[in-house]
Amino acid sequence: MEGVVQALLLGAGYNSAVATVGAAFLGGAGGLVGTFLLLRRRVMLTDALSHATLPGLVAAFLCGQALWGEGRLLGPLLAGAAASAAVGGLAVQAIVAGRRLAEDTAIASVLAVFYGAGTVLLSHVQSLPTGGQAGLERFLLGSAAGMLRQEAELVALLAGLLVLVTLLLLKELRLLCFDPGFGEAHGWPAARLDLLLLGLLLALLVIGLQIVGLVLALALVVVPPATARLWTARLGRMMLLAAGFGAVGGWLGAALSAALPRLPTGPAIVLVLAGFFLASLLLAPKRGILAVALRRARLARALRAAGPGSEPLVP
Repeated sequence: MEGVVQALLLGAGYNSAVATVGAAFLGGAGGLVGTFLLLRRRVMLTDALSHATLPGLVAAFLCGQALWGEGRLLGPLLAGAAASAAVGGLAVQAIVAGRRLAEDTAIASVLAVFYGAGTVLLSHVQSLPTGGQAGLERFLLGSAAGMLRQEAELVALLAGLLVLVTLLLLKELRLLCFDPGFGEAHGWPAARLDLLLLGLLLALLVIGLQIVGLVLALALVVVPPATARLWTARLGRMMLLAAGFGAVGGWLGAALSAALPRLPTGPAIVLVLAGFFLASLLLAPKRGILAVALRRARLARALRAAGPGSEPLVP
């Protein structure tokens, strides 16, 4: 217990502290970007893109091994993951735009194809003499505790920039989510704005690979805004709450992972975020289960007190 408290207070070592702060920045960025993905109903695209990073990641490792004798360079790995995910995202967009398949079918098809290709490449890497030391498994479930100081600082910096870009594009993203038809009628390119939102998602997934991993990246984008939506119907408040839930979840999850070495970072963050969601689902003042049950009980009592011959109650 003492180790957990020290990790939460950034007293478990410098690298662990930096990684925890980086996870908090990433969680805040995930909640903010995820707000617009949730409102735009693009959350399942996150799952496809996160799994689509795997073949590019492994291919970048193999290219690094062949060209420089070292495949674990973070820059090429993230570039390969970004390129692969971008191809997957564009493939989904092209399939849907051509009206060949429904969006959910296109997303499922791209996810399966890219993840299958990545698994084949990963099996090949593990069969190499140095495959056991490749360290690519940390990109599956995340490992903030094993990050270097420079890597954690880079994640925090990029997450901060992502938040800044999202806030600068707030007007455009709001229009895209709430009234894209009005925007198109006034000359706003909805298709390009969708690609812009796709780019924000792609950047978030790539910089978060080491912390939450590609398997659980969906939760970082979906759960914080879904939790915030239970508390408010206002966009500004929803953005703040989603970013707050994401940041606190990233902080707590990364600290728990640093204090408990056998606990992967990604699952720890997801479990913390799930706890926030379940508590909100139960206790939120308007949309929570208890609030809805109390309103129904009061209405039932009012109906019984009114009697069969009374005028209908106006809510």
